[in-house]
Amino acid sequence: MASLNMGNLGEYLREQRRHAQLSLRQLAEAAGVSNPYLSQIERGLRKPSADVLQQVAKALRISAETLYVRAGILDERQRDELETRAVILSDPSLTERQKQVLLQIYESFRRENAAGNAAENPRGNAAEGGPGAGGGAGPQGGTDDGAGGGAAEGHGADDVPLKRDER
Repeated sequence: MASLNMGNLGEYLREQRRHAQLSLRQLAEAAGVSNPYLSQIERGLRKPSADVLQQVAKALRISAETLYVRAGILDERQRDELETRAVILSDPSLTERQKQVLLQIYESFRRENAAGNAAENPRGNAAEGGPGAGGGAGPQGGTDDGAGGGAAEGHGADDVPLKRDER
């Protein structure tokens, strides 16, 4: 049977399994897949679904997004964005409100940068797309805990007009 160009994924899975000191059979059981199927994935003969990759990632205690990238389901930029969001959401030292404010600020900056890269005048397009995310972060930040407001204001005056325009 010919390889489906899944060797990179298979090699990575094998490496992660060995690092976790699991046999093929142990990982298959933990992930809820058959031993022969997992073996075929490791050898690059089968392309697993996103569900199977998620189960394997959970069993290995690694990022499912990393496996998605290696399997060609997700591109690198999408993975980076998802991982950034996951880190923010999993931080136990932040309140839920602070997490949401950080995510809104993050999305605002991503939109602003995307608009800046797509147009000759980044301010014109950023102002159109930015108020939804950036403006949402402004009124919330700093009202109770101060962390969100400090983060928004600490990145420059660009955020201030967006916040005021939204009000």
